Amino acid sequence: MNPGLVIKLRPSGPWRIGPDSGARNEVDAIYHSDSLYSAVTSAMVRLGSLEDWLAATARSSPPAVAFSSCFPFLDEIGFVVPPRTAWPPSSPALLSARVRWKSARFVPLGIIEGLLAGHVLDERQWVIDGVSACLVPAGKAGPFRNGVRFHAAVDRLTGATDRHSIGCVEFHPGAGLWAIASFADEAARDRWLEPLKTAFRLLADSGFGGGRSRGWGRTESPDFTEGTLPEMLLPPRPAVPSEPDTSSPDSRTLDSEPIPPSPAPNRLSPQWLLSLFVPGPHDSIDWSRGSYTLHTRAGRV
Repeated sequence: MNPGLVIKLRPSGPWRIGPDSGARNEVDAIYHSDSLYSAVTSAMVRLGSLEDWLAATARSSPPAVAFSSCFPFLDEIGFVVPPRTAWPPSSPALLSARVRWKSARFVPLGIIEGLLAGHVLDERQWVIDGVSACLVPAGKAGPFRNGVRFHAAVDRLTGATDRHSIGCVEFHPGAGLWAIASFADEAARDRWLEPLKTAFRLLADSGFGGGRSRGWGRTESPDFTEGTLPEMLLPPRPAVPSEPDTSSPDSRTLDSEPIPPSPAPNRLSPQWLLSLFVPGPHDSIDWSRGSYTLHTRAGRV
């Protein structure tokens, strides 16, 4: 368990999150972890803490602070990219359902625990918002939509104009992006908690992503929630109380189920990544033990 900080950003206008293709008229809905780290690092420069920040993160192993990517939220519903081993649902009862589960790019964080436990979703309670590709409760709209803004560049000498379009994300009222900052230990939290909050408040005024000169990427004052990971995301399920056993000793011996074998001590537990994964030059990765997709990062400096 690690100390953690959940950050909620409520945009006050459009956001420009560049897609992997780099196309100006397209946009992404995930503000990836490397972009978030870069934004926080730029804020640390203005706060006079760059060298200490780099020494504690980029030049340290493990880093004192690690970020997830930024995912959408709507009111109290946090959305996330589901684990590929659990999505889309493979239950026979859902294969013929009216909801096209595989079309959902984002699902509510609250259903992940049930999916991993093998629970079946009730198709009557869910719909997929086609605009945002989010699985939302029936009757609700999605948290955002993609938009295109048109601009014209004017040559002040000749008067010639060049019309162009830029993609952006427009958030509905009550919606925004959330992310996680994970601290290596209590000492790292004590050292970097307040500087991180200050950096996010600074970025809320100056903006995230592209189009900042147009006023894009700005947010209201960020909301912070402190706690412990992973319990902040997936609270442990309460233990089911057992009924008192009134049977005789002989019947308990005959009717009891066999004790399941304990897992091997060296068995690897499954991992669910909420950020980009960049292996180091000396990391040995067994790619056959997971589901990985290559993301080509592009953009403009």
